[in-house]
Formats: sequence, structure tokens, C-alpha cells
Amino acid sequence: MLDMGANKLASYLYTTPDIIREAKRIVRGNFMTNIPASKIEEHKKPKILILDIETAPIKAYVWRLWKQDIHIDQIVSDWFMLTWSAKWLFSEEIMSNRLTGLEAKEEDDSRIVKNLWKVLNEADIVITHNGERFDIPRIKARFLVHGLPPTTFYQQIDTKKIAQKEFGFSSNKLEALARAFGIDGKIQTDFNLWSSCLRGDEDALYQMETYNRKDVIILESVYYVIRPFIKGHPNFNLYVDSEEPVCPNCGGKDLVFAGYYYYTPTGKYRNYRCRDCGALARERRSVYKNSKNILVSNGR
Repeated sequence: MLDMGANKLASYLYTTPDIIREAKRIVRGNFMTNIPASKIEEHKKPKILILDIETAPIKAYVWRLWKQDIHIDQIVSDWFMLTWSAKWLFSEEIMSNRLTGLEAKEEDDSRIVKNLWKVLNEADIVITHNGERFDIPRIKARFLVHGLPPTTFYQQIDTKKIAQKEFGFSSNKLEALARAFGIDGKIQTDFNLWSSCLRGDEDALYQMETYNRKDVIILESVYYVIRPFIKGHPNFNLYVDSEEPVCPNCGGKDLVFAGYYYYTPTGKYRNYRCRDCGALARERRSVYKNSKNILVSNGR
């Protein structure tokens, strides 16, 4: 019940929202008396997962090198997951899993897929690069193959999709964005690393995991750079337990009036700048009073 809004809970209990808010403060105070302040702040933030996976290639019989249709009977073996890597935003620890040599030769990714399923169940928001088209559908496919149910719901942020929509870079690949922002780029490799992994080479699988972990670090840095420009970013105000408004993009409380307004056909809203991440946000309520009579164009 602590997660239910004060207004909704008040209507259920036939009382006022102010009384509910005060009761929540008392209850939370009792629960968190022995918890360090840093942990309380961490508890108030959404769990944001930076995620990337590496998969084995499909092996198939082909007659040509270039564009062609491959029938399912030409497939020798389908793709599977080689490694996954992830980290929680605001945390230094990087989590990862890789196949053993035997698992790679047997194309058995069940162990690492099940471990990833557990991690995703903790996430409120998942950040990927090209994840909406690649990582997330691939992950869900392996969940189905191994008989796992859907994870708990989470919101997605795809940095490649945002880069394509908001900016005009020559390339929206993670490596290209990292170079544009002066971020240390990917570990250089070639297809030999993937083929060695398929043979069950333990050293190659370790290198693949290292490559994967570095991509997660790069992705986090790219996300930080573009975060102020993300329109429709999952709203931190919905996750942070605070009576004060916070920056929708980062949860920061250092908000200042930007000096100008956002206008709609029926409203005028103050714009605020977050001094922590630089994002702009506007008030939810118009500065106009409800009684103000505003005419709206009929579009003709």
C-alpha cells in the first residue's frame, strides 16, 4: 500500500491525502531507522539496467556471398547466446556471464540465459543500443526456448533509436557515437573471435566476455551524454518517493526556472533546467488560472 498514490489510498480509506502522506512518512521512518542514508537514497531511485549481449552466428550452407534467401533446411545450427553483460546505473559493479567451452560446443546457453532472466526481473528500466530490434527480442526468444516465463515489466531506452531520431550523425553505431563524444571505444576484434568461441576455446570466450563488458561501459557513457535530449524519458518522478518535483530524466533536484515558457493552444507552462544533467522539463500545471477564458483556433 505504500506504493499507492496518496489520493487513491485516501479515497479507499475515506480520509484526506494529507493524512495519508503523513502516515506514509511515519511508516517509512520506522522501516528505515537503521538503514544508512546512502542506502535510503539508493532505494528511492529506479533500478536502471545497462545491458548488452553477444550471440553466435547462424551456420548455414550457401551458394552465393551476397544478398540471398536462405531456406530453413540450409541452416546447420541456429544462433545462441555466447555472453551477456550488464550493470546497474549508479553502480560500479559490472555483471556478466559467458558459456564454458563445453557449453559453446554443445550450443547450450540455458545456464547464462536463466541467470539473465533473474537480473531482468529486478529492472525498472533497461538501456540498450539497438536493443528494441536486436537484444531484447533475442533475449525473449531464448527465454521461450528454455521454458522461462515473461519477466516483470520494464521500460526501455534504446540509444541507437534515440540517436537516429534526434541527431544527424553520419553513423549511429555505438562505436561511432563513442568517437563523436570522445569516449574510449570498443575493443578491436574480428570474426576469428566468434569462430573460436564456437569451437569451445575458453580463452576466446573470456575475450568475448571482456569485449561485452567494455560495450556496457561505453553504452553507459553514451547514455549519459545524450540523456538531456531524450524526449519521453521514463519519468523519475514516478519512481522517486519525494514530495518535491525532480528532473524527469535523471532524478536531480537542482532545478531552476529557465526564463521562458512552453505554450500549447490552451496552456502556458514554465520550463525548468536541471543543473545535474542539463535536461529541460516543464511544469505539469499551466500558469493560467482555470477561470481564464482562452479561445482556440478551429483550424480553418
